[in-house]
Amino acid sequence: MTANYAEALTLEEIEVGRDKLIIIKGGEAHIGAVSTAYLVHNNPIRVKVETMSVPGHKEHLLTEKFARQCAEHLCQTVTVVMGIHFDHLQRSEIDQIVSLTESMVASFLEGKV
Repeated sequence: MTANYAEALTLEEIEVGRDKLIIIKGGEAHIGAVSTAYLVHNNPIRVKVETMSVPGHKEHLLTEKFARQCAEHLCQTVTVVMGIHFDHLQRSEIDQIVSLTESMVASFLEGKV
């Protein structure tokens, strides 16, 4: 099966006061994991990340990384919610989806303060 995962994946940003909520989803959307990263020290910047995941889901491997990356870059509290599900993925397809989500987050952060 050849799928166009780039078209199926989305990243949505929601301002929540001075904080940011980022939702990354694709395929059969759901909540697989949630990570919140917040500043614990400003100079140098140090971030702490808290994560919760639904048993059996692997999105936490990405939400932790993305929440930390965004909080450090934006110097604000960031929560990343992720739920991506496609049936019967091969390892190469999972790797493609991981690469695509990494690119989406990098593009999102480009040009932001």
